Amino acid sequence: MRTARQDSPRALPAALLAALLSVLALIVPAPASAGIGETIILRCTHGESLAGFSQAAYSQALSELSATSEEYTGCAALIRQAQLAAAGGGTGGQAAGVPTLLAATPVEQRAIARALHAGGAPVSVGGAVIRPGVVPVNVSSAISALPTPLLVLVVLLIAFIAVIAAGGLRDRVRARRTD
Repeated sequence: MRTARQDSPRALPAALLAALLSVLALIVPAPASAGIGETIILRCTHGESLAGFSQAAYSQALSELSATSEEYTGCAALIRQAQLAAAGGGTGGQAAGVPTLLAATPVEQRAIARALHAGGAPVSVGGAVIRPGVVPVNVSSAISALPTPLLVLVVLLIAFIAVIAAGGLRDRVRARRTD
């Protein structure tokens, strides 16, 4: 006669395996779902190869490139260079690692022309007037730009100096009263 105890050793490994697989599924991170443009930008910022993408992917990466990345990294030029190489332009027989000059896009050409004609005149950017060569000084922004630990340290230092000064003032007042 079979009892429930004899059937459970078979059921136990299956249940244990199912539990183990469900825990493993929770532990293993899901792959990041970045767009192809973002993938190209990330590869560029990490100094990895940009080869092997379609023209549409390079165009998408250029449209998704932030102004900060475009200004402070050479990613826009590197992506255009990879796009040119993928289109069959290659490097034109240049040595590897030597950047090729790429023609500016029409948008970039208009921006260059505007900058040349504007000279040192004030320019409106995002509703604010920017005057070349003028650095506005705002004390509140300088203080708020301090890192929090440094700001706390400055406040504690000022409080410590105030306590020392108050103690010295108290001693002087007591000394005058005893005279």
